Amino acid sequence: MAGAEESGRRGRLIVIEGIDGSGKTTLARNLCDRMIHMGVPAIFTCEPTNGPWGLKLRQGFLSPQRPGPEEEMDLFMKDRMQHVRETIRPAQEQGKVIICDRYYFSTMAYQGARGLDPEAIRKANEAFAPIPDLVIIMELSPEEAVRRIRHGRGQDLNNMEELEYLERVSRIFAALKDPFVRRIDASMPEKDIEDAVMRMISGEGESSCR
Repeated sequence: MAGAEESGRRGRLIVIEGIDGSGKTTLARNLCDRMIHMGVPAIFTCEPTNGPWGLKLRQGFLSPQRPGPEEEMDLFMKDRMQHVRETIRPAQEQGKVIICDRYYFSTMAYQGARGLDPEAIRKANEAFAPIPDLVIIMELSPEEAVRRIRHGRGQDLNNMEELEYLERVSRIFAALKDPFVRRIDASMPEKDIEDAVMRMISGEGESSCR
């Protein structure tokens, strides 16, 4: 896979989405490492970020008094505006491949599950945030996701990870029909998932994806 700088093209934005526990962060990091090893200029980034708004969001996820949907949405928008301005657009202009762990589709799903309109969230975000070239949704049952989270941490779920909430989130992800969205079975072995997604990124096929 040729680097974007070598071909003179604008950098590509590839987003990994899915409910908590689906393995998206591991996949995103591994994809980035693999591309760098291949000589492709690539960066890993994630949302919420480690900026001031992102840190407030992370604190809220763990708090027994989680911010209301509108307040949380406002924090996501501020965090994403900073992320786009300082990380995503500069990397695109430098011809890099950006592997992003969560983006505005997560906001559509998670805030939508709290009662906000997912399509209104999309519209507000696409007014300033670049539309991705490819979105991979890691599909996993909420029950298995909760089992993984509990097994991995050995502690209680935070307020973004309760089963009923994840079920609502999962339904919104399932309703996304954009042409750049692909889905993959997140219960497959980690290496199989990574290989299948690399084939998609390279345009060599969509094995195990749809």
